[in-house]
Amino acid sequence: MPTSKVTYLGELLTSSIHINSGSEIISDAPLDNNGKGEAFSPTDTVANALASCMFTVMGIKAREMNVDFSGSTADVTKIMGTEPRRIIAIQVVFTMSISVDDKTRTILERTAMTCPVFYSLHPDIKKEIIFNWK
Repeated sequence: MPTSKVTYLGELLTSSIHINSGSEIISDAPLDNNGKGEAFSPTDTVANALASCMFTVMGIKAREMNVDFSGSTADVTKIMGTEPRRIIAIQVVFTMSISVDDKTRTILERTAMTCPVFYSLHPDIKKEIIFNWK
């Protein structure tokens, strides 16, 4: 069974429907590549997926540890290269909503680095991950 169905809408826009949930993601080409920049670009979603995935695996571990970091945020910066056009670096700066002891912090940070997206990205993509704890 497919994971999603992507439809080209024209004018460099796509609609992606998640088969199980029906949720939709619209994408647009970025301003620097002939688009209007009115939605996430495909490469934006790749960079964003890294932070989302890291939060998800941290959340699984945090639940096991009875730790709630709801309200934490991550600022994601994607850096593009040329020849060929590609993602060359992703910076994720986490701002954690809680203060925890050193052991818990270490466990959660190490867990974040085990997310499937982190391992799926090409090793040439520089990944700078910063955690700021309350």
